[in-house]
Amino acid sequence: MYKIAVVGDKESIFGFSAIGMDIFPAYEEEDVKQIIPKLIEENYAIIYITESVSRKAEKYLAKLQTNQIPAIVTIPSNAGSLHYGENRIKDMVQKAVGIEINFKEA
Repeated sequence: MYKIAVVGDKESIFGFSAIGMDIFPAYEEEDVKQIIPKLIEENYAIIYITESVSRKAEKYLAKLQTNQIPAIVTIPSNAGSLHYGENRIKDMVQKAVGIEINFKEA
């Protein structure tokens, strides 16, 4: 059975454990490089990672984007959105289908 993980600073991810997701505190690229391979080995299908941590490990995470599983999804931290996740999705869609998407500002 596949599982869902959330990776990022503890303050941002702590609440996800209340809804049954496994949390893995990480602050730097080295943390991500240690955590992600273990999550792949343990059959995590979806890995949410906070924008601030994702930005620090951008090159490493880009290498993993060719895999279908796990899906690595960037989410805002508790400090709010940096729009980094939106930009990553926008770039992936544009590469896949050749169409640019625009996000509305809230």
